[in-house]
Amino acid sequence: MSQGAAQNPASTSSWDAAEYARVGAFVAELGEAALDLLDPKPGERILDIGCGEGSLTKRIAERGATVLGIDNSPEMIAAAQAKGLDARLLDVADMAFAAEFDAAFSNAALHWVLEKERAAQAIFFALKPGGRFAGEMGGEGNIARLQQLVDEEMILRGYIPPTEAHNWYPAPEEFAAVYEAAGFREIDARLIERPTPLAHGVAAWVTTFRKGWLDRAGVPEEERAELAANVADRFGNSPADYVRLRFIMRKPN
Repeated sequence: MSQGAAQNPASTSSWDAAEYARVGAFVAELGEAALDLLDPKPGERILDIGCGEGSLTKRIAERGATVLGIDNSPEMIAAAQAKGLDARLLDVADMAFAAEFDAAFSNAALHWVLEKERAAQAIFFALKPGGRFAGEMGGEGNIARLQQLVDEEMILRGYIPPTEAHNWYPAPEEFAAVYEAAGFREIDARLIERPTPLAHGVAAWVTTFRKGWLDRAGVPEEERAELAANVADRFGNSPADYVRLRFIMRKPN
């Protein structure tokens, strides 16, 4: 990541697509509930925001919809395209679609997007009148304990956690206010506590899901395995403290 991006990142995600597919498979598996909320219909044109390596994008297509996936990670887009999906390298805040989609979907992506007002406006403009937007993201309190331990281990090693925000984990009221300001109505947003077992362990979660965070703090690659192991030892065998914000809303006709 460039120095300029680190100082004012539009998104804090940094990914190894193959490692994400291995360690983060649970993200798509647990996103099925949000996909059911979207309820894609045959013939609809749907925008998948933050499509990653395309697991849920493919599920949308399997339900008969035409789907375009976007993501700001070249590695993720390459992996999605390798699945035969229509996927485009694009940041949600930079979208310029105009009333092209019947619906939009996003799973486990919007909490990485720091330009949340621009993103909300771009999603609104991308939808046809009456179009819906459904999905799920990290909500207030998400991975609070895990993040605390990562930061403490960094400090013990002499590294300073970045001071700028790295994720947006909003309360439902804060989230709804951003999207209502963009023009959406009928917003239903609610927190869901979802303790999540990590099949590949906490250490693998740290090196995969906090890669960008460790990059920005300047933690060398050769120190990350030990740092992650220490976090895992301290966290123990408890499920990860995930809290999700699940939502659905509509653009007025």
